[in-house]
Amino acid sequence: MTSRLSYRLGACALAAAVSLAVTAVASDVVSNRVHDATPTKTAAPAAGQVRYIVRYRTGTLQRTSATQALATANAALVRSGLVTSHPGLSMRYLRRLANGADLVSVSRPLDSVDSATLLRTFAVDASVQSVTPDRRFVHTGLVGPTMVPNDPQSTAYQWHFYNSVGGVYAPAAWDKANGAGVIVADLDTGVTDHPDLNANVLEGYDFISDSFVSRRPTNERVPGAHDYGDWNDDWSQCGVGNSSFHGTHTAGTIAEVSNNGIGMAGLAHGAKILPVRVLGRCGGYMSDIADAIVWASGGSVPGVPANPNPAEVINMSLGGEGVCDDVMQAAIDTAVANGTTVVVSAGNSNDNTANYAPASCNNVINVGASRVTGGKAYYSNFGKRVDISAPGGGAGQDGVPNGYVWQTINDSMTAPEAGQPVYGGMAGTSMAAPHVSATVALLQSIAPRPLTPAEVEARLKATARAFPVAIPSDTPMGVGLLNAKAVIESVIPCQGADCESNARPLANKTPAKGLAGAVGAQLMYAINVPVTATNLSFLTYGGTGDVTLLVRYGQVPTTAAYDVSSARPGNNETVRIPVARGGMYYVKVVGAKAFTGVTLEARHD
Repeated sequence: MTSRLSYRLGACALAAAVSLAVTAVASDVVSNRVHDATPTKTAAPAAGQVRYIVRYRTGTLQRTSATQALATANAALVRSGLVTSHPGLSMRYLRRLANGADLVSVSRPLDSVDSATLLRTFAVDASVQSVTPDRRFVHTGLVGPTMVPNDPQSTAYQWHFYNSVGGVYAPAAWDKANGAGVIVADLDTGVTDHPDLNANVLEGYDFISDSFVSRRPTNERVPGAHDYGDWNDDWSQCGVGNSSFHGTHTAGTIAEVSNNGIGMAGLAHGAKILPVRVLGRCGGYMSDIADAIVWASGGSVPGVPANPNPAEVINMSLGGEGVCDDVMQAAIDTAVANGTTVVVSAGNSNDNTANYAPASCNNVINVGASRVTGGKAYYSNFGKRVDISAPGGGAGQDGVPNGYVWQTINDSMTAPEAGQPVYGGMAGTSMAAPHVSATVALLQSIAPRPLTPAEVEARLKATARAFPVAIPSDTPMGVGLLNAKAVIESVIPCQGADCESNARPLANKTPAKGLAGAVGAQLMYAINVPVTATNLSFLTYGGTGDVTLLVRYGQVPTTAAYDVSSARPGNNETVRIPVARGGMYYVKVVGAKAFTGVTLEARHD
């Protein structure tokens, strides 16, 4: 079992920090329950519905008639012989999906062998194009213990925004963009009332169509996306665990209210969150998720009012075992065709992400999880389908006690308590994906025109930072680490000497000769140092005049901010790095006086 510690701010903390009341909450990550057609007997789920997504061929009567679709489904059930072995078993028609498929369910659970029999019977019907079990997905957040801080400030605990090694360089991005005018749909457990999030939350919609999963007294979909909790107390259903309030946390990373003197910050704090509830007790059904994707992007879903706030970005911090189904792929393709960028988490099984959905779907941005050092988080899925990595965090990793991703949360064990200014730490690829979704919002808010999903993905990849630690070749994690600053600068070019893109390349033991400049001149270079490097040093020599040498890891040094410097009289300067880190080092040669003919060199073994 994993657990979470969170903290609650007292009412007077809205004006100033006060002593904290600490609440400990435990929560399990529920493993996905997939009803697949394997030939071995497995236990059937004890709660919720066993549902199938049936696509009838174009031109058939079943395609246009719900009555005929149900009649065909019942005929398949009779032909399967299951009504003999299961007296009273019947087929129920639930609804039509956005892609024209029909959702049906059987009146009682089936084990995997019986389910496979029914699927085969469906498949031989000439009117059926495909039939797919409506599997459940769960959120991809790992909840773990965090240290309770005395001062709930963003810079103290949200390393994932600020850290020069493992963070996303948020402050430099905030200088130019905050996501204003962009809507991000967060398909998750919904949201709870939170004073540091409410102002940036739109009404949204609850797409859960099973009362067991939703904890509502009806199977109907309803306006709003209130999180009723996903706790469970029966091992036979899907394990035991307390409510995660996962959607409140992911929404906070995207757009928690900022600059209000309380709590922490959201990466795209000028954007709006469109919460779409698709996960509840024991996860959520693919049919609900697929319809929610279409609706969130502005598409039409039978029985659901039109979305008045179509999203430019969809965040899905969720997943389940198995490759991408055509139902999920069709929904994603519809969203992308509507101009919506779809961001998904890679998954938390330390496995190839090709074995999970929606991470294995096409036309998504697949996000792996990194940790404080910028390396792979131990739990993160990997593989060629991972596009980019972003902070997912973890428990005390790399000697950082608050190495989780900190955000808004609700600390109730079951049903949410209203109006709690609570913040907590979580870890997982669920936490990584919202960093990318928020960065897309920042980008779209200042782009001269709306960028297509393909253009967005290209900019994210082109501006990614190199991993500062080696990523094993058998566990690839995408092109690199998310760099929000560089993404923004890709549409608003950086100006002046302190732009990373202006750095001239410097190769190991290859002198850069003939440097010259006036007093105050700043010449910038960069070298990507491998993680195996030792005896790293930078030196200048030769020529006339007087220079100062400034070195900084991961960011451009300035005369006021640098890691190491050398400022002897003349041009013979040396900076040694006793323990080198893998990644980009930036070097500045600054004219203390006018200089000419100076040589700069970087050396490492």
